Amino acid sequence: MRTFGQLLVRGLIVGLFAGLLAGTFAYVLGESRVDAAIAIEEAGAAHSHDHDQAHEHGDDHEEEPLVSREGQKAGLFLATSLYGVALGGLFAVAYTLLRRKLGTGNDAYAALGLAAAGFVGVVLVPFLKYPPNPPAIGDPETITKRTVTYLLTLVIGLLAVWAGVALSRWAARYGEVARLAGGVAGLVVTVVAAYLILPRINEVPESFPATLLWQFRFASLGTQATLWLLLGFGYAVAVDRRPAREKVAM
Repeated sequence: MRTFGQLLVRGLIVGLFAGLLAGTFAYVLGESRVDAAIAIEEAGAAHSHDHDQAHEHGDDHEEEPLVSREGQKAGLFLATSLYGVALGGLFAVAYTLLRRKLGTGNDAYAALGLAAAGFVGVVLVPFLKYPPNPPAIGDPETITKRTVTYLLTLVIGLLAVWAGVALSRWAARYGEVARLAGGVAGLVVTVVAAYLILPRINEVPESFPATLLWQFRFASLGTQATLWLLLGFGYAVAVDRRPAREKVAM
């Protein structure tokens, strides 16, 4: 039997590598979209202040950002690495607590199932209701409202996964088809009910390019998917206790 410390260390290491690779994905496919969105934001800001600045004299200059774009891009890998480590630690804790309740005798399958459930609850459910927006979108006065509603969808996503698992176990007495249908129904009904209650937030200007918007959103979703996919498979390999011959046979 592995100790909790061993499982935790494995989670932290796997999370670190998953975060680094997710950061690479975000850098390659997401940063160019961020640059394009910032250019749109700066162009709009410059245009809105043209008349005010036309009659002003002096040496006033716009404030420089605290962190340059080059610094932000370099810091991306640090941010995703730290996030991956933290997520890996939480994943290891959840695995330790829920391992016996996951309904499988295979440690690797248990890790994969937990990662899939985590991705659906933590990433997919909030994404479908409140997809992320690039710079140049969003009213600063509604940031508190948007933060609270996002956190609510995060909690609801986890509750929806729990409801799906609970209903799936209850329906298992009627067969595998009923078990699958019960799990899907519990998840979907909970999510749909929550979506109907939560407020709709859409602050995307009509002038913002739709292609750029969805490229950014899919890059964001792809980064999260990469992180959870690598975390799930990496942790599955780390905790798999089967003999090497059985692993090769699969």
